[in-house]
Amino acid sequence: MDYAIGIDLGGTNIKFLATDAKANIIQEVCCETDDSTLGVGSWAERIAETIDKIESRQRRPAHWIGVSAPGMTDREKRSIISLPGRLNGLEHLDWTTFLGRDDTVTVLNDAHAALYGESWNGSAAEYKNVIFITLGTGVGGAFSINGQLQSGFLGRAGHFGHTCLNPDMPLDIKNSPGSIEMMIGECTIKERSKGRFHSTKDLVNAHLSGDKAASEIWLRSIYHLACALSSFINILDPEVILLGGGISQAGSALMDPLTLYMDKVEWRPQGHHVPIKFATLGNRAGALGAARYAMLHSVVPDKEKVLVC
Repeated sequence: MDYAIGIDLGGTNIKFLATDAKANIIQEVCCETDDSTLGVGSWAERIAETIDKIESRQRRPAHWIGVSAPGMTDREKRSIISLPGRLNGLEHLDWTTFLGRDDTVTVLNDAHAALYGESWNGSAAEYKNVIFITLGTGVGGAFSINGQLQSGFLGRAGHFGHTCLNPDMPLDIKNSPGSIEMMIGECTIKERSKGRFHSTKDLVNAHLSGDKAASEIWLRSIYHLACALSSFINILDPEVILLGGGISQAGSALMDPLTLYMDKVEWRPQGHHVPIKFATLGNRAGALGAARYAMLHSVVPDKEKVLVC
């Protein structure tokens, strides 16, 4: 039986999934990234070694290999071409060459891969037009139209976190002033709380305990998120919006006020509103999406598989 290996490379951990074409997980491995060396980091060798171990245990090589990683991919989906300052050696690393494979090792942005996973076997499985937002240290995202994942001309499509909400605020890391990432991302929690909170989890816990100052900060962040989502709806007209990432684990503390704010700011022609749901695959989404993308897009000599999301 043919199987795929999906690899989700993160700044802290690397997730590996071996799966068949029906999304049955055959093997699952996780290890630390260790981004401490120069050049092609030790994480790259660890990935190669883990693939060998998985294939040895399965007693046959993987038919497809796909990689999910932060950053912007090249147009051929063979490497990450832009991720300054993180994961030394990742930029321009051709995974097909590095792993010594004949078939193409496909590479996806991590948020794109997560949407691919959710569309295959998660919360987006029943939808063709989806916006996926990841809420964590930063704010990322991806979207599909008519069942096809959209990358855009250069591969920037889906960077929803860098949407400007306030042009009078400072620039974020992508030169967008007052972006949604600055409004709700974990990266600005100390600034937004004037040093009082060091994590969104602490902020939410204080909000739930009745701390009025914490509630003001948290609810203001969610209102900004609602305004951003309503804008994305007007641009892309999705069937559903999925929320993932660590901040989405706030659950009802996030969804309840978000629902109320969407009632105020969402344009609803003929009373139609866009459902907002939590992603369900958790930390498996990126690896599963990378594996599925490889199944459908890996190039073998003189042959290319059909593009389907």
